Amino acid sequence: MIKRIKKNHTVLCTSRDYQQVTQLAKIRGLKLIIVGKHGGSRRHDKLNASLHRAKSLSLRIKGFSPDITISFCSPEAARVSYGLDITHICFSDSPHATAVMRLVIPLVQKLLIPWIIPKKEFTKFGINIKDVISYRAIDAAVIARRKISENNKIRSKKNGRKTILVRVEEEYASYSTKKRPAIPIIKEILESFPNEEIIVMGRYASQVRHLQQVFGKKIRVLSKVIDSKILLKKIDVFIGSGGTMTAESAMLGIPTISYNAIPNIIETYLVKKKLIIRKTNPKQIANSIEKILESPNLEIKKRSKKMMNSMEDPYHALVKTMKSV
Repeated sequence: MIKRIKKNHTVLCTSRDYQQVTQLAKIRGLKLIIVGKHGGSRRHDKLNASLHRAKSLSLRIKGFSPDITISFCSPEAARVSYGLDITHICFSDSPHATAVMRLVIPLVQKLLIPWIIPKKEFTKFGINIKDVISYRAIDAAVIARRKISENNKIRSKKNGRKTILVRVEEEYASYSTKKRPAIPIIKEILESFPNEEIIVMGRYASQVRHLQQVFGKKIRVLSKVIDSKILLKKIDVFIGSGGTMTAESAMLGIPTISYNAIPNIIETYLVKKKLIIRKTNPKQIANSIEKILESPNLEIKKRSKKMMNSMEDPYHALVKTMKSV
């Protein structure tokens, strides 16, 4: 959306210093202005990082003097835009992120959401229902559709083996449980599939170190941020916590299991549509993987393609909303 909107508008694109975003931006050739940093997992650190970022951002934005702010429900963008009287349009597919929603939703002028999420999930945070606009797409479909650069290749070690990819759950977000459910799941997969390649994606350096300490060289732990679509195209089965990458994998027609670490409406919808298998017990996950690896999984590919074709482009909803304000 940023690349498309830059064709007709002057855009200042900011981010906090956060590995998942800044490294992906480099991979995709997106120049960001880094303002502030991610606060980590502790409340006091989160608060301080947010306050410092809002102050720094206010100076940047005052100098830039934009007509509109667009964000994925950034509390700092909301506070600065409100303080400087700038119209703020937000996207969100995460009403379960209640801490962020309470800080952002009452201050925004328009909110764009996937149609499968009831508007009441957001109006309870203090926005008028007429200011909530639904688009017929889930965000993962937009991510799954994007073209990937041929330069961003990932080294493959398959040698005839099947590849199982596990995405570790979010630990630092205010809505996370801190229980580390992925560890017993990985242990069970290792025991059940000792001859297959097991790749694990951590989100933070602390997670990567912990995984390396627990499993050593028995699994392949990815320490760098990799464009998810490139990685997903090379695997046979994906096990995720139920977030965006889980949905992206399902939309790409890859056999996908969710261990549902963060229950949310998007995951529930894709489970109902039989694009995701939800299993939380490690042994049941291993049993599901075995069935997947023995099947050509043609029905999943067929269902995902049909759903992808039914999704609209939310960019058009954004442009229409920008014109309306």
